[in-house]
Amino acid sequence: MKTYSAKPTEVDRKWFLIDAEGLVVGRVATLIANRLRGKHKAMFTPHIDCGDHVVVINAEKVLLTGRKRDDKIYYWHTGYPGGIKQRRANELLDGKHPERVLQKAVERMMPGGPLSRQQFKKLKVYAGGEHPHEAQQPETLDIAALNPKNTRRA
Repeated sequence: MKTYSAKPTEVDRKWFLIDAEGLVVGRVATLIANRLRGKHKAMFTPHIDCGDHVVVINAEKVLLTGRKRDDKIYYWHTGYPGGIKQRRANELLDGKHPERVLQKAVERMMPGGPLSRQQFKKLKVYAGGEHPHEAQQPETLDIAALNPKNTRRA
């Protein structure tokens, strides 16, 4: 018995639409990362881009569990001495680009390297409910129905 290895020409890519309103960031990010890598497919091959395109709308309405909205801190460095910067999750979600919280969560769940950067480019995240990818006819993926833990409980 031989191990199957997919070829780039054999990959069939689909488009998925996810409405992130009321979903927990970490749970939706893991599902998106798996779709981007293609791990949900039987033909998954680690060194080939087998993943699908994912469009996320309402990214500004994602939820963080516990006190993460106030306590979670995103760090980055400018490259200059003493150039460490930080911003809290609530500042990002209430700021100009709230979709970056979900983008960073997905990006940090994917392995580093050129293939992951190529796969990450297939993620399109929009803060509002509008998106310009209607021509691709994306399938709606209902993440809230997959598991009750995917939505935040009161």
